[in-house]
Amino acid sequence: MADKEKLERLKEILKDLGSVLVALSGGVDSVFLLKVAKDVLGNRAVAATGVSYIYPSWETEEAFEMAKELMAEHIIVKVDPINEINRFKFNPVDRCYICKRAIFSKFLETAESLGLNYVADGTNLDDTKDYRPGLKAVEELGVKSPLLLAGMTKKDIREFSREMGLKTHDKPSFACLATRIPYNEELSIEKLSMIDKSETYIISKGIRNVRVRHHGEVARIEIEGKDFEKFLNSEFREDIDNKLKEYGFKYVSLDIAGYKTGSMNQEVLNGKGRY
Repeated sequence: MADKEKLERLKEILKDLGSVLVALSGGVDSVFLLKVAKDVLGNRAVAATGVSYIYPSWETEEAFEMAKELMAEHIIVKVDPINEINRFKFNPVDRCYICKRAIFSKFLETAESLGLNYVADGTNLDDTKDYRPGLKAVEELGVKSPLLLAGMTKKDIREFSREMGLKTHDKPSFACLATRIPYNEELSIEKLSMIDKSETYIISKGIRNVRVRHHGEVARIEIEGKDFEKFLNSEFREDIDNKLKEYGFKYVSLDIAGYKTGSMNQEVLNGKGRY
């Protein structure tokens, strides 16, 4: 199927759904989905964003900006996973499943209250290649994944987003802050805040793609190879070191292996710790 055929297929899928509540994170996939849904369905496409300390604060802000830019009605759904979702704080390997099920259950309630037929998320074909138990929750709840159904990859979505003039077309992928903490280590709002502040600060220094992995007193920074040169500057290193220690870390390290999506999933993918 050619790329343009995928886009037409996506439009047909959305047309058949009739009306949708789009789960908008502010990332490239959900923004693109909202854009096409608005084009096809008009006011029958509404955005909903989960607001919580588990999400990067700057990404939540961008979700607000993009909903406004696309002139979409935007519903805010507040989420407190540590206190509201059973077992979440213990960070089990199925954390994403139990969290996503709880949050999307709220989205389904919101969609029903608005008279919308379905909830739609931004899952794409590439998402099926990593360990993503959250996809199971989406399937169980009957949430629709139009991008996946249309056979779209991340590359397709970025290319279409660029053609449509969406500023998110080259935005790095980001995930829930809990993914920065090793499985089975208890989560806390304090830990998540340390990570959020650290990543936000490093991004403000010109490094777009970063993960700050939380290992107790140690912050392990993952960045792309092209950004390593910045850390050769002693003033830059000292600034990052001081700031992350100010946020609560005792030691700050740079992972020489570089940035790896889903690096905390490796033991699970290798058969260790699978539930």
